Amino acid sequence: MLHSESAPPSGGASPCQTPQKESLAVLMVGAVGVVFGDIGTSPLYAMKESFIGPHPLKVDALHIFGVLSLIFWTLMIVVTIKYVLVAMRADNRGEGGSFALLALISGHLDSRQKSWLVVLGVLATALFYGDAMLTPAMSVLSAVEGLTIIEARAEPLVLPLSVLILVGLFLIQSRGTARVGAFFGPVVIAYFVVLAVLGIANIANNPSILGIVDPRWAAAFFTHDSRLAFLAMGSVFLAVTGAETLYADMGHFGRKAIGLSWIALVFPALLLNYMGQGALLLSNPAAVENPFFLMAPEWARLPLIILATFATIIASQAVISGAFSVTHQAIQLGFLPRLKILHTSEKAAGQIYMPAVNWGLLAMVLVLVIGFGQSTRLASAYGISVVGTMLITTAMLGFLLFKVWHWNKLAAAATIAFFATIDTAFFMSNIAKIADGGWVPLVIASTIFIVLTTWAKGRAILRRHLEDEAMGLDDFIRSTASSVHRVKGTSVFLSASKDGVPAALLHNLKHNQILHENVVLLTVEVADVPRLEPHERLERHDWGVGFYRVVARYGFTEEIDLPNDLSPLARQGITLDPMRTSWFLGRQKLIAAREVAGMALWREQLFAWMLKASESAMDYYRLPANRVVELGSQIRI
Repeated sequence: MLHSESAPPSGGASPCQTPQKESLAVLMVGAVGVVFGDIGTSPLYAMKESFIGPHPLKVDALHIFGVLSLIFWTLMIVVTIKYVLVAMRADNRGEGGSFALLALISGHLDSRQKSWLVVLGVLATALFYGDAMLTPAMSVLSAVEGLTIIEARAEPLVLPLSVLILVGLFLIQSRGTARVGAFFGPVVIAYFVVLAVLGIANIANNPSILGIVDPRWAAAFFTHDSRLAFLAMGSVFLAVTGAETLYADMGHFGRKAIGLSWIALVFPALLLNYMGQGALLLSNPAAVENPFFLMAPEWARLPLIILATFATIIASQAVISGAFSVTHQAIQLGFLPRLKILHTSEKAAGQIYMPAVNWGLLAMVLVLVIGFGQSTRLASAYGISVVGTMLITTAMLGFLLFKVWHWNKLAAAATIAFFATIDTAFFMSNIAKIADGGWVPLVIASTIFIVLTTWAKGRAILRRHLEDEAMGLDDFIRSTASSVHRVKGTSVFLSASKDGVPAALLHNLKHNQILHENVVLLTVEVADVPRLEPHERLERHDWGVGFYRVVARYGFTEEIDLPNDLSPLARQGITLDPMRTSWFLGRQKLIAAREVAGMALWREQLFAWMLKASESAMDYYRLPANRVVELGSQIRI
């Protein structure tokens, strides 16, 4: 799983390579702008949905204090303890997220454990895409709905305006976020400051709301009506959507910057705002229709709507960029076919644009916005994919504590049991929303899971087939090297395997009857770490008579630029003169004729379609178009 021998990775999204070079203050500003956009927009809808969502609550002191106590302790346990204090210590050479954690653990497991863990990692990736589609739809729709607080007659404008904003957001993705990224942090910082100010202003009217930090209020809520309290947890959970981003984006900004930003600014601002909404509801229960915007005085509501809309756009931007990054990693690790990647910044390696992902997300986001129509309806679909990912992270952390960190068994078991209990409770509560729209992210995740596993399984079957058919390099050299006409220059044949002769070389010899004086058989591998040191990049073997086998290794977040990355070979006798080097790529067309072991015919056909739709490797390797030869072949399995 951790090596993509068959389909080497694209060039693409790698996080900021050395975040430590930036000052802590700069990193914290960037973290606030990128990492906390999703969780920061939760106050727009979390409190409202807890009271007027699928399972309405009476707007009285018991329920207000009970819900807010649940929100406070959820933020404290899930975000502060689980992610900031525990999960963010599990870095893979500075990187976080499901793939990084999976790669970190895999080397310490036996084959059976690794197989199960790979399934969990792929499932987490599939669930992420559901979240990536729901977050822009939910957050932008919630912000624009604030217009109805100012003018009720504006309600017909909410849907078209939300669609217009979302379409505009996806249209500008091809230009990249490098130019506007510098503004993200200050805008979101201003947003969090406003959250805190609004909260303090309303808390002043009902200071008793500060008592929600007492967990006995949450206990009293469950004692009074355990069924409604359990169902309310599905809405309470909306307060922590986006928590997974803290860990996933660790490679961009570092653990310290993200942790300090959370503790010093984001958590206090969120808590104050939720308390302020509770204080408002104690005084005016009718404000439950939209407590976030009604916290502000009438003159400030329009500016607040504009600021909240900008914050939701930024949160959506972060999710979209995250989708590009996760897709790139899935390609690297052999779970997706190559997709077209455009680099939108010469300075920032992580600034990429993937048209197929962008337009696919836009289509699904628009379907969700138009199909559900209101944020309240959409909230029923929101949360299941996030809590599913959190459960998987907890399971992976269990492997980490026991197998990698070797914690005391009792302490490790207690920690994981605690996190698992919380996650399972939220998962079960969210399951209750399936009939009201929760089925949507499950269908999305199931579809993505089938695509990911089909590609990985198909590539494994195809690779075995090619290896069985391959001719040994020793035999090839003995039979052809001295008898075939050699011409000046170098030819590089990309090979899926480090053994045997690639089909592209055999096809070229058959048709052209020549060999170059230098023949390089090149295999690209992806290691189980985000990045590799320069000395780990290349491995060279000299087979004599001008034949070389080279292995180029990359981390799963790194870009590939083969002409540049292979330049050190000149010191080892292999000259890759740009004007005298030809690159040969093999491209297979699969004909699915029958079922093969472990794969149904319909999945073979799906794999064959993905193989056909896969982008050429030329762009991924940054190869010069005028020096590339693609040789196709049909394979019947």
